[in-house]
Amino acid sequence: MMEVAVIDAGGANFGSVCYALERLGAAPRVVRDADGLRGMPRVLLPGVGAAAPAMALLRERGFIEVLPRLEVPLLGICVGMQLLFERSEEGDVACLGLLPGRVRKLQGGPGLRVPHMGWNTLEMVAPSPLLEGIAAGASAYFVHGYAAPVTADCIAACTHGERFAAVVARGRIAGAQFHPERSASVGARLLDNFLRWMPA
Repeated sequence: MMEVAVIDAGGANFGSVCYALERLGAAPRVVRDADGLRGMPRVLLPGVGAAAPAMALLRERGFIEVLPRLEVPLLGICVGMQLLFERSEEGDVACLGLLPGRVRKLQGGPGLRVPHMGWNTLEMVAPSPLLEGIAAGASAYFVHGYAAPVTADCIAACTHGERFAAVVARGRIAGAQFHPERSASVGARLLDNFLRWMPA
């Protein structure tokens, strides 16, 4: 049974993320300080809320220095994915800088509300073991008002008035803007793929 560190960054969703991991046969361990990451073979950074307070909490608990030096796979979820980038317009805050790019506010459009909330379809951008078994056009559940750009690290995109990164991967770093713990079989498959992922 694989242990997975689930970082408590102040979001309310880490309990449901842990339950989703348990259903896949993993052993999640909620970690509230950087020392808890020692020896863990996988790390999840879930997040619900705003970028600035999440970054403040990560700094306070010592994660800011440790996460860039991790040598194991790291998956950011929702705000946790946004924190992987260089900066967020939400609170105009510097983030972890593990991926290049700036997270920006969604503009919406005619008949489109922001925050973007609900099911939306995934567009496959680049092949990746993280997307194995997930079909183009599959639906995932989103709740967010800010989004990361579609860059060279984007492996799946989504559109809500504008196109944005739905899943990203670079080296041992990955992120999902949608909530896998609320995305039924698609979310379960992404998490299962992450548990098996062996990045080069």
